[in-house]
Amino acid sequence: MNLKNAILRHEQDIIDSMSEDNGKPYFESYMTELVFTINEINFALKNLRKWVKPEKVKAGFLVYPSKSCIMSEPYGVALIMGSWNFPFLLAFSPLVGAVAAGNCCIVQTSKNTSAEKVIQSIICETFDQGHVAMVDGDIEISKCLVEQKFDKIFFTGSPEVGKIIMSKAANNLTSVTLELGGKSPCIVDRYIDVAVTAKRILHGKFLNAGQACIAPDYLIVHRDIKKDLYDAFAKWINQFYSGQPEKSSDLARIINDKHYSRVKGYLRDGTIVTGGSYDDQALMITPTIMEITDLDVPVMREEIYGPILPVIEYSTLDEVKQIIAHNPDPLGLYVFSKDKNMVKIILDSVPFGGGCVNDTQYHFANFWLPFGGRGNSGIGSYHGKFGFDAFSHKKAVLTKSFSFDLPIFPPYKDKHKYWKRLLR
Repeated sequence: MNLKNAILRHEQDIIDSMSEDNGKPYFESYMTELVFTINEINFALKNLRKWVKPEKVKAGFLVYPSKSCIMSEPYGVALIMGSWNFPFLLAFSPLVGAVAAGNCCIVQTSKNTSAEKVIQSIICETFDQGHVAMVDGDIEISKCLVEQKFDKIFFTGSPEVGKIIMSKAANNLTSVTLELGGKSPCIVDRYIDVAVTAKRILHGKFLNAGQACIAPDYLIVHRDIKKDLYDAFAKWINQFYSGQPEKSSDLARIINDKHYSRVKGYLRDGTIVTGGSYDDQALMITPTIMEITDLDVPVMREEIYGPILPVIEYSTLDEVKQIIAHNPDPLGLYVFSKDKNMVKIILDSVPFGGGCVNDTQYHFANFWLPFGGRGNSGIGSYHGKFGFDAFSHKKAVLTKSFSFDLPIFPPYKDKHKYWKRLLR
């Protein structure tokens, strides 16, 4: 509750820091940084008594007479390494699970964000420094931290850095949760509500100017619906940003020069359908839809992290699977269709971290669901009870009665015959 109150006291400071970073719209900052974080805290407060209770489990005849349970105990000292794209949420959301589980924590923010000061203030106001402490995001400090002996490391960032974190953690046999990225596909069937589909895809893609690890990274669109979808995209982009996205206060900018140059370079990789303009001074790229025919161009090999949405057409589901196989194990997957059989085939046959049917990104907002990746997109999951579990060791405890012993002690003689009868 102290953490919640401190966050609410610093509400405007949080919003201001997001605006300073990359001009993130007030509403986007409020929803993605404040609302999601407060909901995570509320969920933990409501359910923590239940989570910490030993979980009773059944015991088979081999351990009769006994009772068994699973106890949750904190790992000890955890290192939480946040990310720049949602600096407040991605520091405090895992911290809620870590503290709820009883751990002491060191929190490190990204060097690419100005939210560091407000995060530091909230942590200092809420926690004793021996319980939760914060360090800045300097790369040399990061290198030093991961060399230390922690009991748990939680990292949010790129797969490339995730590999380094995991290799360093291996030296101390430290448990890791890695929340990484990847190219999250969005599959659009021909049997859809075109207007609603276009609106939801654009909102999911251009939130924070596409700088989200679970933003739809590229579209795989049925050829029969592609033209109608393009028309709907143009309509919604015009409506979202009042016909002037380059001047809109409802569209964030790219975080820094390095990322801006990288994202701008992708504009060369396909045929522009909508958008494609940019402002070097403002680090702004307008919402861009582009058609792709070559899966080996950079925009289809690398995670975009910007307001560019490549589109690839398909005719059969086998083509869809082949396209996704170029970038396997995405963090997110989205499919739009009224055809339940088509949806089932995709969900059953394509490995991915998590996702939505007929929407994008909002599986992240349901704290009853685990959030995490697999393979190249991460290890482990968190949110709600899953966050508590991510920072807890599950300790097995069996309590035996003194009243009776099964025939398992020497001399064995013919006791195996008794067990043979039981196995029948």
